[in-house]
Amino acid sequence: MAEKMRYDVPPTQTEPDANEALGTLIENLHKHGFLRLANDLVCANTQIAKVLVDGLSQPGSQTTVQNISLLLMALSRVPPERFNQLLMALTDGANALSEASQDKPQGKAPGIRGAIKILQDDKLWEAISPLLAGMKSFSAGMAQEADKPITRYSGKKTQEEN
Repeated sequence: MAEKMRYDVPPTQTEPDANEALGTLIENLHKHGFLRLANDLVCANTQIAKVLVDGLSQPGSQTTVQNISLLLMALSRVPPERFNQLLMALTDGANALSEASQDKPQGKAPGIRGAIKILQDDKLWEAISPLLAGMKSFSAGMAQEADKPITRYSGKKTQEEN
């Protein structure tokens, strides 16, 4: 007697396979002009490179690139948790300044007694102390002679310094 044949019905395809998805992607890129743009970029690569090199050889562009690299090097020295803390504090401070300037009308000057009370306010001095320390550090940094950035970050002398 013959054995019973076993046949599993393949599941119905509900999503497109890779070839269909690729075809759809290419069709959409063509429809929206991205293929033409990519094709033109590939054909004009020498002209584009010339424009980029000419643009980057300008003194303003070079200064911009150097400033961006300095900013990135300085940011790399700040741990993410401290940077997050700094951003949140700046946001809170900006919000408090905005609310204070909108909510309250400008009052009169505190006078001598009011100034004396302000000078004896411990919470105010606790809040101002980090700001004063930061201003001292900033002032000391600005009073120093400016090094070349490469010297500051790598310790190497530039050609002009040798």
